[in-house]
Amino acid sequence: MSVNNGSTFAFLFPGQGSQSVGMLGDLLATEAVVAQSFDEASEALGYDMRSLVANNPDGKLDQTEYTQPALLTASTALLRLWRERGGADASCAAGHSLGEYSALVAAGSISFSDAVKLVAFRGRAMTAAVPAGVGLMAAILGLDDAAIESLCAEASNADTKVWAANYNCSGQLVVAGHVAAVERLIELAKSAGAKRAMPLQVSAPSHTPLMQPAADQLQQRLADISISQPSMPVWSNALAAPLKDATAIREALVNQLISPVRWSETISKMYAQGVNQAVEMGPGKVLAGIVRRVERDMSVSATDSTDAMQKAIETVSGEAE
Repeated sequence: MSVNNGSTFAFLFPGQGSQSVGMLGDLLATEAVVAQSFDEASEALGYDMRSLVANNPDGKLDQTEYTQPALLTASTALLRLWRERGGADASCAAGHSLGEYSALVAAGSISFSDAVKLVAFRGRAMTAAVPAGVGLMAAILGLDDAAIESLCAEASNADTKVWAANYNCSGQLVVAGHVAAVERLIELAKSAGAKRAMPLQVSAPSHTPLMQPAADQLQQRLADISISQPSMPVWSNALAAPLKDATAIREALVNQLISPVRWSETISKMYAQGVNQAVEMGPGKVLAGIVRRVERDMSVSATDSTDAMQKAIETVSGEAE
């Protein structure tokens, strides 16, 4: 593995929404390190990860309990292939929601086996925390953050509440909470001139206080997980700041479930520290689109195909020389 001590690029790891049936299929068929990663996940979880991703039995790939370990596996497999091909290590890493766990695996803080089991547990805890039909998430496009925060307060009452959940980029904020409050917020946002205000196909109101039961369970589970000091700074969703030791990592992962994802702030702070390039280490290009809207001059390379990964390795190498 080559190490580029002067690198000013970040590894970015996607969260739920980047999964797709058949993701990494070509690489699974041709790259031993990718296939091995999927096999390791299967052994850790007790079910066939390859079949889950390739065939999506009973729609499981879109169920949180299965989505999370599938995406973590795909991201870790791509990272291992990147390193096998001589790709440089980044100066820092960040992951969107679930992706924070992938980033911690990349930094050597949590073992891959522990991480896939941990995020499967996290997914089950999130699903159980709020009964089906009680919670809802929605994307609001075309209003500034302060306006949406004000509308959240207006749409909330003593019994049903809605909160800002994902600060993705300017003009795009995801809210979450009780169904009735989110529906009120959607109508208020439309009246306020939002370009779009639409519910998402996600039942768990992630990154809100409604996830407290899941956060409590996760805290207990994390006490039994070995966590090491990261080999590179891993930026916390909840803090929009780097995590540097095991205690901080445990606290941040618990707080992440009940706190908004401060993604736009994280990217802007990275850029201000000289990170002008990123590699999206996962399937798809969701984060690339978001990052461009946060910092137009930060380039993001994809890695989810043989050609894309080779181009990304060359791009990063050329930038660093």
